[in-house]
Amino acid sequence: MSNSIATAEVERRSKVVSLQQAAGLVANGMRIGLGGFAIYQRPMAFVRELIRQRRKDLTVVGVTNSIEADMLIAAGTCSRLETSYMGFEKFGLAPAFRRACEKHGFDAVDYPELLAWDRFRADQEGLQFWPASGLGGTSLVELNPDIKAFDCPLTGKPLHALPATRLDIAVIHAAAADKYGNVIVPGFHNLPQSFDVTLSRSCRKLVVTAERIVSDNFLQRHARLVQIPAARVHAVVEVPFGAHPTSMLGRYLDDDTHWAQYIGAAKTEEGVAEYLKANVFDLASHDDYLDRIGGARLASLLQVDLQQ
Repeated sequence: MSNSIATAEVERRSKVVSLQQAAGLVANGMRIGLGGFAIYQRPMAFVRELIRQRRKDLTVVGVTNSIEADMLIAAGTCSRLETSYMGFEKFGLAPAFRRACEKHGFDAVDYPELLAWDRFRADQEGLQFWPASGLGGTSLVELNPDIKAFDCPLTGKPLHALPATRLDIAVIHAAAADKYGNVIVPGFHNLPQSFDVTLSRSCRKLVVTAERIVSDNFLQRHARLVQIPAARVHAVVEVPFGAHPTSMLGRYLDDDTHWAQYIGAAKTEEGVAEYLKANVFDLASHDDYLDRIGGARLASLLQVDLQQ
């Protein structure tokens, strides 16, 4: 065995940490990206832990955002949101976000949806900005001073530069990962999983919460599904139902009942404060949260067992 191979084996180590330790990697004032898309596959257990640890002044950068950002805004954890859409799709508007904008002057920064995604691609490619055509004359350019006009050096045509996301840390919730940080993404997947892969390539530090930590044997049998390699991952946390109340592709459905509970509570500042107290601050851990939801309710959401 060569020295290089021996060294590589020695340095291979587990990246499994607790949810509390993972959230501790986020400092006040950081720029953070949260995986999933719209109301699907959000790292909600991580979001609740950030709130529980009372982080402040975070900038959340996304493409389309929903309950994960709404809760962070309601808790006073997020002070700025850069996105193309903020809402709950079939569940309606985002109450805490809307109230913060209307009454408290919340810092919401708009980007077109495809270009919001391209900002992450800029980081992925090591660029400081992403060039865009077709924004001339739109109010987005007038309202967003971070978008800069310039002339194409090759054609002289007017273009606009959208700044790269410049994330300090990103967090995704995955179906499975091994203890070293190799992340399994279903072969057939939709926008939430596609965005997670892009997000994993566009940040300085990546945290992965997973439905389960799988064995080396399981990973070897499904090696073709590893789309995020261990080299990209800083920490891994096993968090069953970590996306609840949002859905998890191939694993469980939206919890419509809990969505209704949150939306009803978030209509007022007093209501959302009571919700956060009952579902975050009064609970010591994610396990306590699952106990509060109840095993029967969680079981009713299941679609398929991951090991099948």
